[in-house]
Amino acid sequence: MNQILQGQPMTIFGDGTQTRAFSYIDDVAPVMAAAIDEPRAWNQVFNIGADQPWPLSDLAARVAVAMGVEPRITHLAARREVHNAHSNHDKIARVFGPRATTGLDEGLRLMAAWAKAQGARSSQPFNGIEITKNLPPSWQPKP
Repeated sequence: MNQILQGQPMTIFGDGTQTRAFSYIDDVAPVMAAAIDEPRAWNQVFNIGADQPWPLSDLAARVAVAMGVEPRITHLAARREVHNAHSNHDKIARVFGPRATTGLDEGLRLMAAWAKAQGARSSQPFNGIEITKNLPPSWQPKP
């Protein structure tokens, strides 16, 4: 039985229709490392990442599949954030050339294999939040 997500709902702020483009680290890190030796990259800002945006509700379902668990999703109140966020990668293609990228399902499969190999972990609650103004209610310190 998968102990990593078993019994733990995934949390989505809002209705899950907001979109993001999710990147696999092996697609991002090599470009960052190559920038050191590329004079055209010096003192420049680049968007590095995936080109395909996905709704958060789709991501949650795909994470559950990758982890081998039934999707259990808890929706919390929407945060004040942009609804659709993804980047244009034309500039990075001009400097570094075309890049192969890892698709979402493959990246999730690789991430799930790593997480399963690491095993479930517990973390301590973070109690050092100094400024609580505008924090979502679920992030507010417990009395």
